Amino acid sequence: MWKERLEEIRQEEKRYGSHINCGISEEEAGTFIKAVKHELGIALPEEYLKILRTINGIEYNGFILYGVDEPLLNEASNQHINGLIDCNKVWYENEWQKQFLFLGESSISWYVYDLKTKKYYELDNPSGEAGEEFNDCESMLDKMFEDSLR
Repeated sequence: MWKERLEEIRQEEKRYGSHINCGISEEEAGTFIKAVKHELGIALPEEYLKILRTINGIEYNGFILYGVDEPLLNEASNQHINGLIDCNKVWYENEWQKQFLFLGESSISWYVYDLKTKKYYELDNPSGEAGEEFNDCESMLDKMFEDSLR
């Protein structure tokens, strides 16, 4: 379902002469995996990488999906990318937040992968209290896109 919502966003952006980001290449994925491991000490969930192969981050209507940090890309992106590594370094200034890999945000939520439980959550921003739990990354992304299209 998230791909259908992404297509709605793509068409909306196109009406205004803007283009959303393409997915990452396998070479960029490999570089990103190594950089995340080196910088954050984390192995990326394959589900998230699968999404990045379709769209490398997006900022739409107040919702942000983090992508590959721009210096790691082979080609320039269509839109600015909020890099996963840089954003997580900011969130990791608070020790308790290191249990999560932050994948995105909105003005009232963080979208995260819990490194211990291997589950995806929407957390309240700024309290960090767990809101909705998702079965997988695609379900979480679908919720983000659904909310952004309202």
